Order: sequence, then C-alpha cells, then structure tokens
Amino acid sequence: MTVDSVLVVAGPGLDVDPHLLHGLVVGEAAGLGVTGDFVAAADAGQVRQLLSDVAGIAGRAVVLLPGPDPAVRSLLAAGGDWAARTVHYDPEVTGPQPTDPAAVHLYGRGVWGLAWAIRHAVHRQRRPALRVAYGPDPEQWGELRLPPAAGDRVPVAVLLHGGFWRSIWAADLMDALAIDLADRGFAAWNLEYRRPDRHGWPATTADVATGLAVLANLPELTGDAVPAGSLDLDRVAVFGHSAGGQLALRLAADTAAAAASTGVGGGAAAAVGGGGVGAGGGGVGVALAVSLAGVLDLTEGERRQVGTGAVAAALGGGRDTIPQVYAASDPLDRLPIGVPQLIVQGAGDDLDLIDFNRRYVAAARAAGEDPGWLEQPGDHFSVIDPAAPIWSATMTEVDRRLGR
Repeated sequence: MTVDSVLVVAGPGLDVDPHLLHGLVVGEAAGLGVTGDFVAAADAGQVRQLLSDVAGIAGRAVVLLPGPDPAVRSLLAAGGDWAARTVHYDPEVTGPQPTDPAAVHLYGRGVWGLAWAIRHAVHRQRRPALRVAYGPDPEQWGELRLPPAAGDRVPVAVLLHGGFWRSIWAADLMDALAIDLADRGFAAWNLEYRRPDRHGWPATTADVATGLAVLANLPELTGDAVPAGSLDLDRVAVFGHSAGGQLALRLAADTAAAAASTGVGGGAAAAVGGGGVGAGGGGVGVALAVSLAGVLDLTEGERRQVGTGAVAAALGGGRDTIPQVYAASDPLDRLPIGVPQLIVQGAGDDLDLIDFNRRYVAAARAAGEDPGWLEQPGDHFSVIDPAAPIWSATMTEVDRRLGR
C-alpha cells in the first residue's frame, strides 16, 4: 500500500513543547520518504475532525498523542475509517489502553518514542502483516510477512525484539527488519511476547518457546495465507535484538537440549512446558541464532546494573537469590549452545554490551563452538536498521550460514 504522508495530532493539554514535536515529525517523516504534518489541536472537536478527514486522503498514516483530555482519550477505542491507519502514542507510562481492534497503542518511551510511533504507523500501512494469535493473552501474537513472490519452502526469520524485557518496548521495534527480511525471501515472523515486568519471567520464556513451536501450525491457523509445506522449517533463523538477543540464544539452547534428550529434531514444543497453540506442535528447531547487540552476560549485567537494574527486575532477583534461573537463562551459562550462532555488535554501542559480546564469543570458542562474530561501526540501533552497513554485513553472513 502506498503511504506518502503521516499526520501527527497532539491533543489539548499534552505536556510536551509543540515545536519540539514538530521538528521530530518532519525529520522522522523525511527519513521514511513521506511528508510529515503536525497539528496541536485546540480541543476534542478538532481532533475528531482531523481524524474524520483522514478517510478522504489516500496514503495517509496517523499518529495521535491524545494527552489527558477524557474526550480525546475516548477516541482510542472509537471505531472509524481512520482507526486502521492510526497509532496512538502516550509518552508517559500509562500501561495498555483499550483501543479499537484496528488501531495500535504504544506508550512510555518519552518524546523520542514518537519517532517509533511514526515508523510503526507508516510500516504497518506500507507493508501490512498478518497477525496470528498463539495464546489467549493480548500480548501473545506474531506478525507474519511473506516474500512478495514466495516460492516453495521459504526460510523463516523469527524476530525477538529488545527493550530490557520491559513492556514499554514492543514488536514494532522490528518492523523495518521484518519488511527487509521478507524482501530478501524470508517468511518474517515478528513475535510479541508477555514481558516479565507485567507477567513474570516464566511467561516470557514460555511465550518465546511457543512462538517458535507454533510455526508448525501456521498453515492451519492462517488458512490459505500460509500453504502447507511453504515454510522451510529446517532453515529457521532466530534474530534477537538487545534483550531479545539473550532470548534468542536461550531459545536455541533450549531447543538443542530438548532435541538431544528426546531424539526429535528441534524440540521447541517440548521446551514450552504445556499450554498455548504451539505446545506439542511439531518440534521446530533453530538452524541459526543471530544476536544483534544482545545482553549476553546476565550475571555481570546484574552486577553492573545495566539498564538501571533491568536484569534483576526481569528475572525476579539477583544471581545469589535465584541461581537456577540465571543458570537456565544466561547465554554464558548455557555454553556450548549446540546451535550455529552469529554474534553482531555495533562498535559505537554501550561499552558494557561490547564487553559482554566480546567475552561471550571468546567463551563460546573456548567451549568448542565457532560463532560468527561481526563488530563494525554502528550504535545500538544500527544493527536493526536495514540501511546500515552492519545489517548488510549481517545478512551476507546469515545467507552464507544458511546456504542461500
């Protein structure tokens, strides 16, 4: 679908400088190749009129920053022709808000988070995804994007977003990579999962395992959208960014361990521990685990308080109090993983992450594994930017390792 403009509307009473928002809108829109328009609405009536007018403008995406006005906030759940084009964004931490099923709500990322809301508004209209639930919770879903000209047996890229395992960060972080991977001939499966700050660590790890296992059931869950046999489940690459890098390597280790203990290829379903659409659903394995600026040393990460205590908050305590949880979750503890790996790190990223990744690669080699290692110029988000040279280098190595 063609998208040539994005409208950002700020509701009355929003405590953010409008000139700052305007500059962000124009700059972010330009980076996406669209026109950016910003309106600071005077009242709920103007907001409603602006949204209603969108129905008559082809190629228009919308972001609404509702602010505190109850009349404006009621529009989040209101239906309308504009709902499917709209991403609602609250800079403050509001928690999930009720929205029209066709719309999206993001929250808690501050002013900079508006950039991600704009990106998501454009990407979801430009290259729509098929959303598939793998469990009953609103956060248990994946979005599937298939190659434009999918042939038989396309490889699969499973995407695990980061955000220090916190609910303010979501699967939209991986939109651009999902689109790029689909264009490269992958079936891109962008996975959302329950984060531990709201649901606990066991829910997170179970969801990631189920989200992999459910690949075996996608044909029956999606009807004609995914024909039986069209996904090459022998070539599943799991890409995890930041905290998602840790989840990707743990998932790979779990599937390898389950396969070794059961003698069945893959083993993701066995790792689920029951429940969910994918439980017992086919033992999908991991052919390649790709960590993109991953948090690969949880023990030292907890000691150094990376992400303002994100590790202990996610796992439920420090290493001294729950050693068994760290032993199961820390990629360093799981070596040898037993699955081919590619470790990617931007040289301009946080120094602790660079340290974790370098030491992980050294430890993996000492454990008898041969992980690929890419450290090139780039920051924490360059590794998930399709336009960045480090991503191009990553995909060259991924294709080589998958025999593409």
